Parts: sequence; structure tokens; C-alpha cells
Amino acid sequence: MTRKRRRLYLLLACGIGVGSASALALTAFQSSLTFFVTPTQIAQKDPPPGQVLRLGGLVQMGSVEHTEIDGHPKAVFRVTDGKSSVQVSYVGLLPDLFREGQGIVAIGSIRPNGTFRASEVLAKHDSDYMPKEVVDALKKSGHWNPAAGGPPPASTWWDKASFRKVDSMQHASGNGPTGG
Repeated sequence: MTRKRRRLYLLLACGIGVGSASALALTAFQSSLTFFVTPTQIAQKDPPPGQVLRLGGLVQMGSVEHTEIDGHPKAVFRVTDGKSSVQVSYVGLLPDLFREGQGIVAIGSIRPNGTFRASEVLAKHDSDYMPKEVVDALKKSGHWNPAAGGPPPASTWWDKASFRKVDSMQHASGNGPTGG
């Protein structure tokens, strides 16, 4: 075997190795992506069940229910962006700062019945902080103009007459705003 041919085989083997490593890294990166969505986007786009998402919005006033499952605390609440809301269930301890009207981000997935099952719930850590995605969603929906000051109280953000509730039963049957 000539020196040129050996060099060619070595370069070919290195190229295949680098290409394979790059393909594996990109595949691993793609499977770990978590997209941010608002309740309105869930109502409009109907993401596939099981896809990991970050749901951002405000805990709807009067929607928090605490129960216990096998000795573990469970919370069921609704997250709203002022136009739509999504029911969220979470088993575990909620953050100390979690409360109604609070801006949160819940990491989890949509279940086949249309509810969002959170594996993690994050709450803001002080009065000046709100996740960037939540701020953008509130500005886009017209519920907050930063030039006019801080965000208004969550209880004033939605009008019950124009509020669209994402009904899990309609979602599951495909007849609602998020149905097929």
C-alpha cells in the first residue's frame, strides 16, 4: 500500500468518525430541546401528547386545588395568558413563592385528555422578575404596556366574557378549540 493511499484511508476514517460524532451530538441535542408555549398557543396549535414543553403564564385566580395522592401532595390549577387557560396537574411540593396571580413556568407535557402534566414548576423569585417568555406573551396579547409601568394585577387581565377556556373534554374528543 502506498503512502498516498494510507493517508487517504486515514482521512476517510477521520471524516467518518467526525461525521458520526456530529450526527450523534445533534440528535442528542434535538431530543433535549424544550419549547416555550403559552395557553393560547396550546389552544391554537395542539402540540402532540408527550412532547416536553415549558408552559408559561399566570396562575388563574381561584383555580388552585390541593389534594394528596399516596401521601404525596398534588396540586391542580389553571395557567392563563389572558386569552386562554390550560389545566395543570403537578405532584410534588410547589415553590414557596407559588400563589394565584403569580407568573410561573411549568415544565412538562400535554396528556391525551388535554391537561398539562408538570414535572417541575418554577415561580418568580422577586417582584421585579418575570420570565422573558411570559413578559413577551403578555405584551403580545395587549395585557401589558411596559411604558405605562409594571404589569397590572393578574385578576384584571382577562374579561370573563371573552375568555376562552381550553376544555380538556373538548380537547380529548377533538371538538374544541384545540381539537383535530
